[in-house]
Amino acid sequence: MSEIKTLRDSAALRWTALLLLALAMFCAYIFMDILSPIKDLMESERGWDSTAFGTMEGAETFLNVFVFFLIFAGIILDKMGVRFTAVLSGAVMLVGAVIKYYAISEAFIGSNLETWFTNNLNYIPVFSELGVSPFYQGMPASAKLAAIGFMVFGCGAEMGGITVSRGIVKWFKGREMALAMGSEMALARLGVATCMIFSPFFAKLGGDINVSRAVAFGVVLLCIALIMFVVYFFMDKKLDTQTGEAEEKDDPFKVSDIGKILKSGGFWLVSLLCVLYYSAIFPFQKYAVNMLQCNLTFSEVPSESFFASSTVTIVQYVVMLIVAAAAFSSNFMKKKSRKYSLLGLAIAALVVYCFMGYKRQSAESIFAVFPLLAMGITPILGNYIDNKGKAASMLVLGSLLLIACHLTFAFALPLFKGNGVGGVIVAYVTILVLGSSFSLVPAALWPSVPKLVDEKIIGSAYSLIFWIQNIGLWLFPLLIGKILDKTNPGVTNPTQLDYTAPLIMLACLGLAALLIGLVLKYVDKKKGLGLELPNIKK
Repeated sequence: MSEIKTLRDSAALRWTALLLLALAMFCAYIFMDILSPIKDLMESERGWDSTAFGTMEGAETFLNVFVFFLIFAGIILDKMGVRFTAVLSGAVMLVGAVIKYYAISEAFIGSNLETWFTNNLNYIPVFSELGVSPFYQGMPASAKLAAIGFMVFGCGAEMGGITVSRGIVKWFKGREMALAMGSEMALARLGVATCMIFSPFFAKLGGDINVSRAVAFGVVLLCIALIMFVVYFFMDKKLDTQTGEAEEKDDPFKVSDIGKILKSGGFWLVSLLCVLYYSAIFPFQKYAVNMLQCNLTFSEVPSESFFASSTVTIVQYVVMLIVAAAAFSSNFMKKKSRKYSLLGLAIAALVVYCFMGYKRQSAESIFAVFPLLAMGITPILGNYIDNKGKAASMLVLGSLLLIACHLTFAFALPLFKGNGVGGVIVAYVTILVLGSSFSLVPAALWPSVPKLVDEKIIGSAYSLIFWIQNIGLWLFPLLIGKILDKTNPGVTNPTQLDYTAPLIMLACLGLAALLIGLVLKYVDKKKGLGLELPNIKK
């Protein structure tokens, strides 16, 4: 048996480091979409329309895109190291979340601050002329302040994203990097499902609608995220003590390093594919529950039924965790009997979960199935890419699935309007496939970046990719909201909107991502970028 020299050489300890980072991002992902499943309540309780909702959601990435905060975040990461930047990102996320909570709370209503926001920020020089202002005349005051809080949160969240990616490279380079990155994203995206289930739960707790309770739930989780980053800080510091590495680089960051990154054709192809693909996923998540409310027929559940109680929320979430844990861990079982027993348990629990979602007649619990299939196949994909390669091919497959899913939502799902069972089945299958597509891309995309740039500037490379990605994450929530208002004139019921046009737009993004993926495969084959080669060198 080989002697373990550092924490990184211990499989248990490097996966513990990954777990700390993943749990922090799990909490961040919950807050990221905390208002998504209650869009209809934001309209009825706070007077937001689709444009206000979309503008606020798009504001998350405003500072990252237009003030270039992500570029600075990459420089901070390369200069100060993983652990400092991780704790900083956790603190920034928490500050932004508290601001957003106050904006949504009852305390803001009728305050002097509400009056100030109503009368101000209706015109932002330059940004208003360019049509990219995060505010507009007539935007509800609560949405304006919530947008400011979300901007601050977004700075921390995206800084956390690039930091986690760099941290995984640090702990897993030459090892199971694709599996580690895919696993981190799978766990983090379980936060999406958690948000979909618990945000409406807290907003409607006790039969009294209070949207600020949902945001408060997210704030508490971000406190936990900060704690996870602090624990990781000390673990990472111990690793550097053992290896003799320093957080600050001997060769400091130079602005010219960005030029080196931008000269890479492979970097640009990966960045374009990233912005196109993620723009068809993250903005969609913010409207997915409302889209299901508009395209499925739900009946009212009798108040005395178990499926109308608050208890069913907890039970269904426990069932979800069983699906995720059993499907994920089955991949690591060497004995076939254990492997197939866990797979059987995962499938049975998934059927139970879907049945409960149907009986609850709840769009949010239906969409919460989104990451569950990904939990089972992510280790398979990561392990395959680590040992066999084919990352570029995975990107192409993910784009194909993305196109198919959005077209199904646009044209097939509305055909089942009025068919309570058929519509739910189509929705479940499409959402599960979309989730599996979402696991394909991160497992293939992020481990490819170290093959394209020097190790010293990986943090800056990730920050540039995230900055380009953030342009789409700012633009498309806003576009979806505006398209919904334009294509649904006179529609006042938020559950009667026609989502066809926005879904076609998202499918077109998938088509463009597919074309970029094919070009990337060609370039990789011609120039030998190594994207189709395995990560583990034997």
